Amino acid sequence: MNKNILIINGHPNKESLNYALTNAYQQGAIQSGAQVEVIHIGELNFNPNLQYGYTKRIVLEPDLLASLEKIKKADHLVWIHPVWWGGLPAMMKGFIDRLFLPGIAYKYRENSVWWDKLLTGKTARIITTLDQPAWYYWIFYGNPSVNQLKKSTLEFCGIKPVSVTYIGIVKTAAEKQRANWIAKVYQLGEKQK
Repeated sequence: MNKNILIINGHPNKESLNYALTNAYQQGAIQSGAQVEVIHIGELNFNPNLQYGYTKRIVLEPDLLASLEKIKKADHLVWIHPVWWGGLPAMMKGFIDRLFLPGIAYKYRENSVWWDKLLTGKTARIITTLDQPAWYYWIFYGNPSVNQLKKSTLEFCGIKPVSVTYIGIVKTAAEKQRANWIAKVYQLGEKQK
């Protein structure tokens, strides 16, 4: 069965490896017959600051409303982002803060510590680029960006399974290595994974 796939790119630079990976996944998925939409967070017009926390709802800007509709429609979400300071790029974090809200992505039960997961039935893949080996990021830092996105956001809202693909070491990679990574991500798109 062909899926509705949404690719969410968190890197703001159009010349980045992340953009190339986004294009590769998109082309592979289209080749396999999937319906594909792409969100480049850096191209959206929205305030990433959840300025009142959860005490007061801020009206969602048109770009966020359109993104929310794409998330709801998708069967499979592909998150592509670099690791900066061990975490997600600021605009990507703001995108999540502003969209993955109570009543939209999850709902706390009254008088309970438990919650309902409102995005069940979806799967996801995280493709993250690193300037260090994945094993180093895991052993010495504990995979903070992956834990945050996979466990504390996507799985918290009912999206699973969530697979992870690590790409790195980016800063020292030759063009041949970059081409290999792009080909690998194209194949993930072809498999709709």
